Amino acid sequence: MSGGGMKVALVTGGTKGIGLAISRRLAAGGMRVIAASRAPERVDGLEAAVLDVTDVAAVRRLFGGLGRLDVLVNNAGLAGATAWDDPDEALWHTMLAVNLTGTWACCQAALRLLPEGSGRIVNIASTLGLRGVADQPAYCAAKHGVIGLTRSLALALAARGITVNAVCPGWVATDMARRRWAELGMDEAAAAAGIPRGRVSTPEEVAEVVAFLVAEAAAAITGQALAVDGGGLASP
Repeated sequence: MSGGGMKVALVTGGTKGIGLAISRRLAAGGMRVIAASRAPERVDGLEAAVLDVTDVAAVRRLFGGLGRLDVLVNNAGLAGATAWDDPDEALWHTMLAVNLTGTWACCQAALRLLPEGSGRIVNIASTLGLRGVADQPAYCAAKHGVIGLTRSLALALAARGITVNAVCPGWVATDMARRRWAELGMDEAAAAAGIPRGRVSTPEEVAEVVAFLVAEAAAAITGQALAVDGGGLASP
């Protein structure tokens, strides 16, 4: 079990979009939050750390300097289309490096710090980790990989009482989603029309799911992939 004092959470990609909402929610719950990103913006109430999750050595240095870590949220991500006939391999490798290898590196670096009986890891995957779309093979492959990694690590850490879960957002009102809508020639209203609930999710709604998963009340939940998508995956 962890000792007393304020719990410490590290959120990658923690100063924008979903990551910022998660950072703020965990801080509001009484945690010391370190919001890490390649170019962190100053946010009141949060500690900022520079981190490129594709640089494994940098990941290990950052975690090596932490005196305590109770919660890791792997949120840093990159989305976008990758054409099947594109001869340039760079985007494929970058997409996997950010979304999958970066998640693996942070999980690995956190293992010696997370406390027995109460440590928590939440990986932000996607509904595209649970289904496919034709024009995003790299993103789909990476996010499917994040869910596989989550399940494997959950089993490896179960005896230590450390939980590992994935949250799988569908459309969420963020700048990243808006860029994707522009690529597809659509807007938020068009995205909402395809969601049974009739609207896209907010970053704060995703953050609430993360806050629950890292709470003591969720100690029996591990190895799961929870969709936050307004019912989209419930449709055939």
